Amino acid sequence: MSYATAGVPPKIMGIGPVAAIPKALDQAGLKLKDIEQIELNEAFAAQSLAVIRELDIDPTLVNVNGGAIALGHPLGCTGTKLSVQLFEEMKKRKQKYGMVTMCVGTGQGAAGIYELI
Repeated sequence: MSYATAGVPPKIMGIGPVAAIPKALDQAGLKLKDIEQIELNEAFAAQSLAVIRELDIDPTLVNVNGGAIALGHPLGCTGTKLSVQLFEEMKKRKQKYGMVTMCVGTGQGAAGIYELI
């Protein structure tokens, strides 16, 4: 449905999704409450918690089968891995809207919103 990137100062590099998520939601014409599941790239535990707190995300929607700390972080294919995980879980739960987010070194953030049809 939509994809957005954003940048934040490099010294706060993990918080990039906080800037990208609202852009992706706006492009999709959705609100955060419309999203039923989120795969949030878990670069660091504190980074994930900061994104959840800053955007007031319901933590029960995030990384429902575990994040990168538990499952691993495959450099170079993180977006694909998170997207496939999201699609499979959305199918099981019969959900419509899901989101994948990532922080990237040097202050970048990305968010993609998907509609399962």
